[in-house]
Amino acid sequence: MGTEISTIGEFGLIKRLTEDIKLVNSSSIKGVGDDAAVLSYPSDKRILVTTDMLMEGVHFDLVYTPLRHLGYKSAVVNFSDIYAMNGTPKQITVSIAISKRFEIEHIDEFFSGIKLACENYGVDIVGGDTTSSLTGFAISITCIGEVDKDKIVCRDGAKETDLVCVTGNLGASYMGLQLLEREKAVFRTSKADDIQPDFAGKEYILERQLKPEARKDIIEALDKAGIIPTSMMDISDGLSSELLHICNQSQVGCRIYEENIPIDYQTAVMAEELQMSPMTAALNGGEDYELLFTVPLANHEKISSIPGVKLLGHITKKDLSAALITKDGKELELQAQGWNPLINK
Repeated sequence: MGTEISTIGEFGLIKRLTEDIKLVNSSSIKGVGDDAAVLSYPSDKRILVTTDMLMEGVHFDLVYTPLRHLGYKSAVVNFSDIYAMNGTPKQITVSIAISKRFEIEHIDEFFSGIKLACENYGVDIVGGDTTSSLTGFAISITCIGEVDKDKIVCRDGAKETDLVCVTGNLGASYMGLQLLEREKAVFRTSKADDIQPDFAGKEYILERQLKPEARKDIIEALDKAGIIPTSMMDISDGLSSELLHICNQSQVGCRIYEENIPIDYQTAVMAEELQMSPMTAALNGGEDYELLFTVPLANHEKISSIPGVKLLGHITKKDLSAALITKDGKELELQAQGWNPLINK
């Protein structure tokens, strides 16, 4: 039996969750414990701020999402937004709303995931808030990062002839989600008491869904190679949607090639099991948290030498629109069919 949160109250919960936090960044002057955090950044830096809200029943399902994994993922998706601006995450604030069904031990588990993510990425927890909820678990995390003022990368800088690049592989997280939803349906309709989910050989796609990682390594590799992308985003809503964001904001078109889109073996196998197209998962699945970016053509040799980066195609004039060239040479217009939290549930 767990401990009701009401036994220690809001301030007791905050103290319990934050008493062992130690600041590691020089820009973090004062963190948890006052009315506001105190931060200090050098004048040659620019400050990046991003916020993500995650709602139970919309963004996550606690039937199959461990709270420790949820905490880790909640932090990492914010770090990914900072890396997508060519920056480095430094601080986060964590705010949660919790219903009466949650006990102290549940929140301990959730925060252990956040703390692990912060430890792995060198980020300080400097504040936040807790409140009650009548509808379940809600999470809001704000991440503050820094970037050299001459190295900021936005979505609107892609130029004609630029190379379109992506990191890692695509569609794995979406296939992991489909697997979890399938096993949840089996569990709920089964009358057996000892039924176990069938996850054998699917560990990679499950990890991509439940415990994604941000591509800090790629940002460091680009900096080491002396490459500043002309535009960049992280892939949270699907490759097609993100690529169209870059094209629309940069006022350009693009051509990407089906044969160049990286798809992991487990992703392809899971898609076949579910009679789905792995390409559909790669283009529209979302939550991969890989980086999509463009670089000048002159960087072709440098970018090709960075492990984990794949060349998808190139940027064109705006009037040529955004298209996928299939393996048999057909040209298909890209459609934004990725995740939309206002309509997808």
